[in-house]
Amino acid sequence: MGTLASANAASYFVDRHVGEGRGDKTAFCEYGSGRSLTYGALAEASGRVAAALGQHGIVPEQRVAILVLDTIEFPQIFWGAIKAGVIPIPLNTLLATSVYDVILRDSRATTLFVSEMLYETVAPVLADNPYIRHVILIGDTAHADTITYRDFLDSTAQTAPAFDACPDEVAFWLYSSGSTGQPKGVHHIHSSLKATADTYGAQVLGMREDDVVYSAAKFFFAYGLGNAMTFPMAVGATTVLFAGRPTPDVVTDILNTQQPTVFCGVPTLYAAMVAFMDRNGTAKAPLRTCISAGEALPEDIGTRWEKHTGVEILDGVGSTEMLHIFLSNRPGDVVYGTSGVPVPGYSVRLVNEAGEEVAVGEVGELLVQGDSAAGGYWNQREKSRNTFEGVWTRTGDKYECRADGRFVYCGRTDDMFKVSGIWVSPFEVESAIISHPHVLEAAVVAARDADGLEKPKAYVVLNAGVSPDGIEAALKEHVKTKIGKWKYPRWIACVDELPKTATGKIQRFKLREDA
Repeated sequence: MGTLASANAASYFVDRHVGEGRGDKTAFCEYGSGRSLTYGALAEASGRVAAALGQHGIVPEQRVAILVLDTIEFPQIFWGAIKAGVIPIPLNTLLATSVYDVILRDSRATTLFVSEMLYETVAPVLADNPYIRHVILIGDTAHADTITYRDFLDSTAQTAPAFDACPDEVAFWLYSSGSTGQPKGVHHIHSSLKATADTYGAQVLGMREDDVVYSAAKFFFAYGLGNAMTFPMAVGATTVLFAGRPTPDVVTDILNTQQPTVFCGVPTLYAAMVAFMDRNGTAKAPLRTCISAGEALPEDIGTRWEKHTGVEILDGVGSTEMLHIFLSNRPGDVVYGTSGVPVPGYSVRLVNEAGEEVAVGEVGELLVQGDSAAGGYWNQREKSRNTFEGVWTRTGDKYECRADGRFVYCGRTDDMFKVSGIWVSPFEVESAIISHPHVLEAAVVAARDADGLEKPKAYVVLNAGVSPDGIEAALKEHVKTKIGKWKYPRWIACVDELPKTATGKIQRFKLREDA
């Protein structure tokens, strides 16, 4: 091993723990199956993955796609690839076959690791893919032209040491959620993982070695990767894994049986959870903190969760491009309805369309600076230049900075619109609607009235058992009372569900098309 081995992220997050005496400590345990993985076993398994990659002719800087559920194989493969200098690309496990075709061709991955229950979804596009040479199946039975993960590991008796990577070398890719179009490949370097652990993980979340973490957000999501992997592994904590869909009843059972101290959710899940707890009682877990990201957390959801559990939610904002949260509320200093203040290590500013900084109380686009910024988008030069401006990264989010220094989310740049010449924040209207006891979820977009002028239109999911009769008038009056008469939705459509990405973000562009 050369002198730069410590710059390989796997040296810090995996191998270091064995040398520091945590080899027998549980790193990951699976809810439901009872399987678990210690730090020592992870070091050994990831070393075997790295050696097997070399045995199969997969060399440093080549890319491997990981279409794997949140099971103990995922960290073995992810860190094994990084050890080998090979670039892992975790893929969203909830996409359509056609989207996998786009991503696999775009990334030119030479190898696909895939969970057995996901294989049938991706199989139709593999035969015609010109780049995939190996398909490795996590499961007991190999399909045609695949090998099992066990056979892959058994192809060599060796374990490989960490490849001599430099801090600025690309370590892994993530594909953006594609809420407004096709996913984009975002490449991150080795030092970015530790940068997020040293900032948000250590200085906001305060992750400790004795923590047990459960993240409803999955590994493939930048938010979930930090929650379930980077932050607990930075300190030698334990992560609870669940491969299935995090419905309120299952998450409640995970909280009751696995007893996590840190819970990481998204606003849509918190909304469903508080509605579930209203009916079924509160989960009993030794939670010391809860966090939320993905979308801004409505004030009503935060206060209801805290009333049920006695634990505050640290709402924050992050992005795939910045790898994790860079703007957040702090423990003991939570103001619901705001995204808090910059995380230590990050700087932010708000600018108008001309690139000029806006005054306090005015709405501007949020730009962020920090060491975890991505290097750019794969083969998307124009989008890279428009997003990554020197040390600053454009988020595409509209924010207002209050006089107290806290930042208030107003909406995506594409979602904002003006009514009577004044900017309207869809999120503000949505928060007002959600505060009504009959409403579970809401999304607001611009629609044109008979005069061709833009006004708010709301799409609303009602709580179970609530009749839509008379709800439109009640909600309009409720919003007028909460935030002002000119902001109320002129039209309200009750729907069974809102269109969302697999990471829980509402796809408002689909609602705009409908409106």
